[in-house]
Amino acid sequence: MSEAEEFDDDEFDGPVKKFMYVNRRAPYGTIYALEGLEVVLITAAFDQDVSMVFIDDGVFEIKKGHDTEAVNMKNFSPTYRALDGYDVEKLYVERESMEARGMTEDDLIVPVEVLSSDELGALMQEQDVVIGF
Repeated sequence: MSEAEEFDDDEFDGPVKKFMYVNRRAPYGTIYALEGLEVVLITAAFDQDVSMVFIDDGVFEIKKGHDTEAVNMKNFSPTYRALDGYDVEKLYVERESMEARGMTEDDLIVPVEVLSSDELGALMQEQDVVIGF
């Protein structure tokens, strides 16, 4: 039997964990938003249960119409549309944060579930891992 035949993919499958990534910062001016997005994609590539939450200025990460010319950075917001291809379909926005910034669901680049702060808190309690950016 060859080495390739001896390898059993199932031997290395670990438990699926529930990862929630909480995005609180504006998309440009720091590396947090882009790095957070990259971590989400990597986690999802390992077949984990991944969700994303957008709170505070993090709601701007998924706002339509980013103009990044003034900050001399590449607009990475279209990458959020790739999340579905990685089976990252659990996207949440805190209602209070969105409303405080004068935004509605129509302003967002991807479909989300809008939840209150209390509802998000309860959802966070169900996760195995919560990481903030």
